[in-house]
Amino acid sequence: MTSDQGAQPARPRLLVLRALGLGDLLTGVPALRALRRSHPGHELVLAAPAELAPVAAATGAVDRLLPASAPGRAVPRTLDWTGPPPDVAVDLHGNGTPSHLLLLDLRPRKLLAFAHPDLPGIDGPPWYAQEHERDRWCRLLRAYGIEADPGDLLLPRPSTASPAPGAVVLHPGAGSPARCWPVERYAAVAGALRARGLRVVVTGGAAEGDLVARLAKEAGLPDTDVFGGGLPFERLSALVAGVHAVISGDTGIAHLAVAHATPSVTLFGPVAPSRWGPPADPRHRALWYGPEGDPHGRRPDPALLRITTDDVLRAVGELSEVPGGPRP
Repeated sequence: MTSDQGAQPARPRLLVLRALGLGDLLTGVPALRALRRSHPGHELVLAAPAELAPVAAATGAVDRLLPASAPGRAVPRTLDWTGPPPDVAVDLHGNGTPSHLLLLDLRPRKLLAFAHPDLPGIDGPPWYAQEHERDRWCRLLRAYGIEADPGDLLLPRPSTASPAPGAVVLHPGAGSPARCWPVERYAAVAGALRARGLRVVVTGGAAEGDLVARLAKEAGLPDTDVFGGGLPFERLSALVAGVHAVISGDTGIAHLAVAHATPSVTLFGPVAPSRWGPPADPRHRALWYGPEGDPHGRRPDPALLRITTDDVLRAVGELSEVPGGPRP
């Protein structure tokens, strides 16, 4: 897979818009693979942030990444598309008019998208706000006669070994403060797990260095168990694929754990797991008390704060009892 435009293609092109984050791309993997199977002769181009190129390559469904992003994960203003219009364009970004119009401006021969009252020319299915993200995009494709399996989401095992095999990963960050469980509670979980004889490591994104450092200090973790600063995807993927469990909020690393069938405990709030949670599998525990709140809030959501350290430790203990090892 390449990330540059290159020469004009000799085969038809299929453009997919999903210019969002890591977790968003991973929930879109079943739809991407369905498009790959249904259009074997097309070049499949994914419009997504440039840093997700390794993730797109790992799906086995994408031929080329077209760098596209906007602040706040909004719809990009333009796409750097060259050459003839796409033969097929697919809106996996959302259901607002901006993403639909962005693709329509490229004049594709065919657009696959959800129906919208402001764009009556689109003959897609209706949008259901409470639908699970993986199911949503598979239903869109099925409405256009494309078979799609929401369970087709596993990534291949990384070629390199985990830098912390058998450890428990704590990831305190998330896309907004509303989804961040308090650091003090993560530190308490770390202490209890270390008392059980488990190695605990902490990870964080590129902008979460202070958060990671604070957790590491409160938990008394050595520098060798701190993976902050936003690990490259290949290293993060290898780490997650080989650990005992991942504990995090509703964010990208939780979806990466699902993609590697790594046991996980995901702390939900303010958005319910019925919309973004892991599949029904004994390897995954979704902790949720509700009700739903503001996903863009500036402080931890009350539903998230109802989850206690005992809840998390109990869930980790249940994962240890799951037969069959860490991967199917």
